[in-house]
Amino acid sequence: MSTAAPIDNDSRDQEADEVGVTAGRTVRAWRRWLNKWARTVHVYTSMIALLAVLFFAFSGLTLNHPTWTLGDGTDTRRVEGTLPIPTTRDDGSVDFLSISEYVRSEYGVNGTVESFDEVNGEGTIAYKNAGYSADLFFGVDTGRFTLDIEQQGWVGVMNDLHKGRHTRSMWNLVIDIVAIVLIVISVTGLVMQFFLRKRRRSALISAAVGVVVLVALMLITLR
Repeated sequence: MSTAAPIDNDSRDQEADEVGVTAGRTVRAWRRWLNKWARTVHVYTSMIALLAVLFFAFSGLTLNHPTWTLGDGTDTRRVEGTLPIPTTRDDGSVDFLSISEYVRSEYGVNGTVESFDEVNGEGTIAYKNAGYSADLFFGVDTGRFTLDIEQQGWVGVMNDLHKGRHTRSMWNLVIDIVAIVLIVISVTGLVMQFFLRKRRRSALISAAVGVVVLVALMLITLR
């Protein structure tokens, strides 16, 4: 008749303690890595986005207050004359491309073509850019034209850039990148607060209060 070996409770307890110590060290190491990572990303993304944050903050103020021109006015110019080039192609259709290229080279019109049309013998081409607009009206048969150009000051340009209005796809990509960077800054800043024991509770309470106030203001505005 065989007898079972006695269970060494001390050895089992020691093994469990070692496992617990190892797990604790792993957790602490992971927390240190996360804290260091959050600080590093937060600092460098903040420095990279510093100018962009200042730009969008300042233009947000001027955009919210259209009367704040800061002494920067709008320049308007009207040009009238007769187009020295044919206004139609061989098939009788309006040659918008040639007309557009002419006014661009002759009068410095810039921006992208927002619309073009011909109604009752009058053609129109509209150009838009950040803080800029130009409208061309011309008679298809006579070639007589009127070109109205409006160039806003730097405040108007900033406002359109802030909204991404009348801008090219490259600037829209810049807006997306800045938005992503701001999200990273916000998330890493929040993560950092979890490692500050003395200020963690007050920081989270402040964040919660900010969220509640913002949501309340949004609901009041939408009512």
